[in-house]
Amino acid sequence: MPKYLVTVSYSVSGTKGLLADGGTGRREAVRRELQSCGGTLESMYFAFGEHDLYAVVDMPDNVSMAATSITARASGAVYSKAVPLLSPEDLDAATKMQVDYRPPGTSTEG
Repeated sequence: MPKYLVTVSYSVSGTKGLLADGGTGRREAVRRELQSCGGTLESMYFAFGEHDLYAVVDMPDNVSMAATSITARASGAVYSKAVPLLSPEDLDAATKMQVDYRPPGTSTEG
């Protein structure tokens, strides 16, 4: 199942909601949202800095990840980004693939 790193920053209204729900309340809400599209929450942490929340999630596919992301962002309470994560085995498979690539500015004649 594809894995994603999700970064979240709360808007003012989202921060007010977080104050009302608390951290564990938000974790349960995120877990339910992901489960509704066939996903699971692997880990979730609140943080200081550029982003307010980091989560690692498993989703069935990109469409499911997009659905949860679009729905959350449409609320206006959060700004989020989902980054696909690759396992070491995925990278091993990628390094074994034959790729027909020509760097920019190089000739196709050899």
